[in-house]
Amino acid sequence: MAFTLPELGYAYTALEPHIDARTMEIHHTKHHNGYTTKLNAAIEGTALASNTIEEILKGLDMNNSAVRNNGGGFFNHRLFWETMNPDDRGRLSGALLDAVNSAFGSKDAFVDKFSAAAKTRFGSGWAWLCAHADGSVEVCSSPNQDNPLMPGVGCGGTPILGLDVWEHAYYLNYQNRRPDYVAAFFNVINWNVVEKKYEAIVS
Repeated sequence: MAFTLPELGYAYTALEPHIDARTMEIHHTKHHNGYTTKLNAAIEGTALASNTIEEILKGLDMNNSAVRNNGGGFFNHRLFWETMNPDDRGRLSGALLDAVNSAFGSKDAFVDKFSAAAKTRFGSGWAWLCAHADGSVEVCSSPNQDNPLMPGVGCGGTPILGLDVWEHAYYLNYQNRRPDYVAAFFNVINWNVVEKKYEAIVS
Protein backbone atom coordinates (compact mmCIF):
# COMPACT_ATOMS: atom_id res chain seq x y z
CA MET A 1 0.00 0.00 0.00
CA ALA A 2 1.14 3.55 -0.63
CA PHE A 3 0.78 5.95 2.25
CA THR A 4 -1.01 9.22 1.60
CA LEU A 5 -0.81 12.56 3.33
CA PRO A 6 -3.71 12.69 5.82
CA GLU A 7 -6.20 15.53 5.67
CA LEU A 8 -6.24 17.73 8.76
CA GLY A 9 -10.02 17.84 9.06
CA TYR A 10 -9.85 21.54 9.93
CA ALA A 11 -8.51 24.73 8.38
CA TYR A 12 -4.93 25.89 8.79
CA THR A 13 -6.30 28.92 10.63
CA ALA A 14 -8.34 26.83 13.06
CA LEU A 15 -5.76 26.58 15.85
CA GLU A 16 -4.91 30.28 15.99
CA PRO A 17 -3.74 32.08 18.04
CA HIS A 18 -2.08 29.06 19.64
CA ILE A 19 -0.58 27.68 16.42
CA ASP A 20 -0.51 30.07 13.47
CA ALA A 21 -1.90 29.27 10.03
CA ARG A 22 1.38 29.72 8.14
CA THR A 23 3.18 27.27 10.41
CA MET A 24 0.34 24.76 10.04
CA GLU A 25 0.37 25.04 6.24
CA ILE A 26 4.13 24.63 5.91
CA HIS A 27 4.24 21.87 8.51
CA HIS A 28 1.50 19.87 6.81
CA THR A 29 2.14 20.45 3.10
CA LYS A 30 5.94 20.53 3.18
CA HIS A 31 7.26 18.59 6.18
CA HIS A 32 4.61 15.90 6.60
CA ASN A 33 4.19 15.57 2.86
CA GLY A 34 7.94 15.12 2.52
CA TYR A 35 8.02 12.32 5.08
CA THR A 36 5.11 10.61 3.34
CA THR A 37 6.73 10.73 -0.09
CA LYS A 38 10.10 9.53 1.19
CA LEU A 39 8.52 6.72 3.23
CA ASN A 40 6.79 5.41 0.12
CA ALA A 41 10.07 5.53 -1.78
CA ALA A 42 11.90 3.72 1.03
CA ILE A 43 9.47 0.78 1.18
CA GLU A 44 8.60 0.47 -2.50
CA GLY A 45 9.32 -3.04 -3.76
CA THR A 46 10.01 -4.41 -0.27
CA ALA A 47 8.01 -6.66 2.05
CA LEU A 48 7.18 -3.58 4.12
CA ALA A 49 5.04 -2.15 1.33
CA SER A 50 2.05 -4.27 2.38
CA ASN A 51 2.31 -3.44 6.12
CA THR A 52 0.54 -0.82 8.17
CA ILE A 53 2.67 1.99 9.54
CA GLU A 54 2.30 0.51 13.03
CA GLU A 55 3.58 -2.88 11.82
CA ILE A 56 6.49 -1.20 10.07
CA LEU A 57 7.54 0.73 13.17
CA LYS A 58 7.12 -2.12 15.66
CA GLY A 59 9.29 -4.43 13.55
CA LEU A 60 11.72 -1.76 12.45
CA ASP A 61 15.38 -2.38 11.74
CA MET A 62 16.71 0.66 13.57
CA ASN A 63 19.67 0.80 11.19
CA ASN A 64 17.34 1.47 8.28
CA SER A 65 17.51 5.23 8.58
CA ALA A 66 15.23 5.97 5.60
CA VAL A 67 12.32 3.99 7.05
CA ARG A 68 13.13 5.02 10.61
CA ASN A 69 13.16 8.75 9.90
CA ASN A 70 10.36 8.91 7.35
CA GLY A 71 8.14 6.22 8.87
CA GLY A 72 8.45 7.96 12.21
CA GLY A 73 7.79 11.32 10.61
CA PHE A 74 4.68 10.00 8.89
CA PHE A 75 3.20 8.36 12.01
CA ASN A 76 4.16 11.11 14.44
CA HIS A 77 2.60 13.90 12.42
CA ARG A 78 -0.56 11.93 11.71
CA LEU A 79 -1.07 11.50 15.45
CA PHE A 80 -0.23 15.17 16.05
CA TRP A 81 -2.95 16.39 13.66
CA GLU A 82 -5.52 13.89 14.93
CA THR A 83 -5.17 14.90 18.56
CA MET A 84 -5.62 18.62 17.96
CA ASN A 85 -8.95 20.17 17.09
CA PRO A 86 -10.48 23.65 17.33
CA ASP A 87 -13.95 22.32 18.18
CA ASP A 88 -15.44 19.80 20.60
CA ARG A 89 -12.16 19.24 22.43
CA GLY A 90 -13.77 17.62 25.43
CA ARG A 91 -11.79 17.34 28.62
CA LEU A 92 -9.51 14.84 30.28
CA SER A 93 -11.99 12.53 32.00
CA GLY A 94 -13.12 8.96 32.58
CA ALA A 95 -10.74 6.02 32.59
CA LEU A 96 -7.93 8.08 31.08
CA LEU A 97 -8.17 10.64 33.86
CA ASP A 98 -8.09 7.79 36.39
CA ALA A 99 -4.94 6.44 34.74
CA VAL A 100 -3.34 9.90 34.72
CA ASN A 101 -4.16 10.41 38.40
CA SER A 102 -2.74 6.98 39.23
CA ALA A 103 0.48 7.62 37.33
CA PHE A 104 1.12 11.27 38.17
CA GLY A 105 -1.11 12.15 41.12
CA SER A 106 -3.22 14.75 39.30
CA LYS A 107 -3.93 16.28 35.91
CA ASP A 108 -1.78 19.28 36.82
CA ALA A 109 1.11 17.00 37.70
CA PHE A 110 0.71 15.25 34.34
CA VAL A 111 0.77 18.61 32.53
CA ASP A 112 3.98 19.50 34.38
CA LYS A 113 5.58 16.15 33.53
CA PHE A 114 4.59 16.26 29.87
CA SER A 115 5.66 19.89 29.56
CA ALA A 116 9.04 19.13 31.11
CA ALA A 117 9.57 16.26 28.66
CA ALA A 118 8.82 18.62 25.77
CA LYS A 119 10.84 21.56 27.04
CA THR A 120 13.95 19.58 27.99
CA ARG A 121 14.18 17.41 24.87
CA PHE A 122 17.53 18.57 23.49
CA GLY A 123 17.41 19.59 19.85
CA SER A 124 14.60 18.12 17.77
CA GLY A 125 12.12 15.50 18.90
CA TRP A 126 8.79 14.70 20.49
CA ALA A 127 7.10 14.42 23.89
CA TRP A 128 4.67 11.54 24.37
CA LEU A 129 1.85 10.30 26.53
CA CYS A 130 1.83 6.54 26.08
CA ALA A 131 -0.64 3.88 27.15
CA HIS A 132 -0.06 0.23 27.99
CA ALA A 133 -2.47 -2.68 27.63
CA ASP A 134 -2.80 -2.90 31.42
CA GLY A 135 -4.27 0.62 31.46
CA SER A 136 -1.23 2.39 32.84
CA VAL A 137 0.17 5.52 31.21
CA GLU A 138 3.53 7.25 31.20
CA VAL A 139 5.31 10.23 29.72
CA CYS A 140 8.57 10.19 27.81
CA SER A 141 10.34 11.91 24.93
CA SER A 142 12.30 10.76 21.92
CA PRO A 143 14.79 12.38 19.54
CA ASN A 144 14.26 13.30 15.92
CA GLN A 145 11.34 11.30 14.43
CA ASP A 146 11.68 8.30 16.75
CA ASN A 147 8.64 7.18 18.69
CA PRO A 148 7.78 4.57 21.33
CA LEU A 149 6.44 2.06 18.80
CA MET A 150 10.03 1.52 17.65
CA PRO A 151 12.18 -1.10 19.39
CA GLY A 152 13.92 0.25 22.47
CA VAL A 153 12.61 3.82 22.17
CA GLY A 154 10.99 5.81 24.96
CA CYS A 155 8.10 4.49 27.00
CA GLY A 156 7.62 1.26 25.14
CA GLY A 157 3.86 1.74 25.10
CA THR A 158 1.57 3.08 22.40
CA PRO A 159 1.56 6.85 21.86
CA ILE A 160 -1.86 8.43 22.33
CA LEU A 161 -0.68 12.06 22.44
CA GLY A 162 2.43 13.58 20.94
CA LEU A 163 3.89 17.07 20.78
CA ASP A 164 6.31 18.03 18.02
CA VAL A 165 9.17 20.12 19.39
CA TRP A 166 11.13 20.45 16.17
CA GLU A 167 11.70 24.15 15.54
CA HIS A 168 9.68 24.00 12.31
CA ALA A 169 6.61 23.32 14.48
CA TYR A 170 6.74 26.64 16.29
CA TYR A 171 9.56 28.98 15.24
CA LEU A 172 7.59 31.36 12.98
CA ASN A 173 5.32 32.32 15.87
CA TYR A 174 7.33 31.59 19.00
CA GLN A 175 10.95 31.91 17.82
CA ASN A 176 13.10 30.37 20.58
CA ARG A 177 10.31 30.42 23.19
CA ARG A 178 9.61 26.71 23.20
CA PRO A 179 8.01 26.82 26.69
CA ASP A 180 5.35 29.24 25.38
CA TYR A 181 4.58 26.89 22.50
CA VAL A 182 4.36 23.90 24.86
CA ALA A 183 1.93 25.79 27.11
CA ALA A 184 -0.18 26.81 24.08
CA PHE A 185 -0.49 23.18 22.96
CA PHE A 186 -2.73 22.38 25.93
CA ASN A 187 -5.31 24.81 24.52
CA VAL A 188 -5.81 22.75 21.34
CA ILE A 189 -5.68 19.12 22.51
CA ASN A 190 -8.71 17.10 21.48
CA TRP A 191 -9.19 14.96 24.58
CA ASN A 192 -12.09 13.11 22.96
CA VAL A 193 -9.70 11.63 20.40
CA VAL A 194 -6.97 10.93 22.97
CA GLU A 195 -9.45 9.10 25.18
CA LYS A 196 -10.69 6.97 22.27
CA LYS A 197 -7.10 6.00 21.49
CA TYR A 198 -6.57 5.08 25.13
CA GLU A 199 -9.73 2.95 25.20
CA ALA A 200 -8.69 1.12 22.01
CA ILE A 201 -5.41 0.08 23.63
CA VAL A 202 -6.77 -1.10 26.98
CA SER A 203 -10.01 -2.73 25.78
